[in-house]
Amino acid sequence: MSRWVIALAFLAALPLCAQNPPPAGSQDTTAPELKRGRTPKATSGKEEVPPEEDTSLAKDDYSFNPLQSKRDVEVGDLYRKKGNWVAAAHRYQTATLRNDGNTEAWLKLGEARRKLHDAKGAKEAYGKYLELDPDSKTAQEVRKTLGKLK
Repeated sequence: MSRWVIALAFLAALPLCAQNPPPAGSQDTTAPELKRGRTPKATSGKEEVPPEEDTSLAKDDYSFNPLQSKRDVEVGDLYRKKGNWVAAAHRYQTATLRNDGNTEAWLKLGEARRKLHDAKGAKEAYGKYLELDPDSKTAQEVRKTLGKLK
């Protein structure tokens, strides 16, 4: 029985001995990372930024997607009917990013920005609409509206 007590005391003391630093007279030149079994990191002059783990904060990919552009216009129309011009303008803007040639999105973006009293944004959107479709049925009306904004 006494042998077991001595063995247990010895095993309990082992972790304590491993945690103690080396004596003051000894010089240990081993890097702290290597002592712990880690490989040291290569350092450059710049601090590295870790990759973003939260994918909800990642920026959207606005590659050419005419179907999604059409869907964004439809959702923007729903917001417009509710009177939420900020959300509608955002959806129309997204639709133009997905399909630069979507004339309906440019026209409605101009209207939404005009309602939000953003004359500069409305001029840009209406100008792009007229650039894409100068002979449409509503082009004359858009030109009149554009003249009022100036």
